[in-house]
Amino acid sequence: MSIHLEAKPGDYAPVVLLPGDPLRAQYIAHTFLTDAVPVNQVRGALGFTGLFQGRRISVQSTGMGMPSHAIYVQELIEGYGAKVLLRVGTCGALQEKVRVRDLVLATSASTDSAMLHKAFGGASFAPAADFELLRRSHEVAVRRDLPVWAGGVLTSDTFYAEPEGWWSVWARHGLLACEMETAALYTLAARFGARALAILSVSDHIITGERTTAEERQTSFGPMIELALEAGASFA
Repeated sequence: MSIHLEAKPGDYAPVVLLPGDPLRAQYIAHTFLTDAVPVNQVRGALGFTGLFQGRRISVQSTGMGMPSHAIYVQELIEGYGAKVLLRVGTCGALQEKVRVRDLVLATSASTDSAMLHKAFGGASFAPAADFELLRRSHEVAVRRDLPVWAGGVLTSDTFYAEPEGWWSVWARHGLLACEMETAALYTLAARFGARALAILSVSDHIITGERTTAEERQTSFGPMIELALEAGASFA
């Protein structure tokens, strides 16, 4: 048991999916896992462990933003032995070619946050995905004929960003999308020797203004979840 997770040792599987929304965690557990049991309810951050294709996999909600996400990731790794961590969440596209409902595999995560700078004495660390997890996920996506992109993303502290056009410098340097957690996930995975990958579904488009509804974000991203589960199960 850790500060923010009430699960007992062994309650979490070594492979953990990490949605931000607790209701999305519940949806994943009830829709995609068999024999799923709740393992955490502290602060409403719902966590479950069940079976996918006969292999134990957990899902734990982490909240929004790097500070909240980092708390759960570190406690899962240090307190419960998590080895493979897959963020499953949404992002906003920064390139015209990336469409709403496409999938993005985050190869690396730039950030406008100062949260991680102190750990590196003010220098910039380049947080990156685990290559083998990335490779297997991309293979699954191609085999399933899913619309998938692999490339860098921006992890931002700000959801409602200012000023207008803030995104253009990141887009000009090739980043595919913007989200709020991946840089923390990749940094902690590197620090503690875990595998990590963010698999993101494009929920809105920063350039065109197209977006999905809150209900669609909650329930319509099945291909992303199935991709994460199949890739994660290969390590279980």
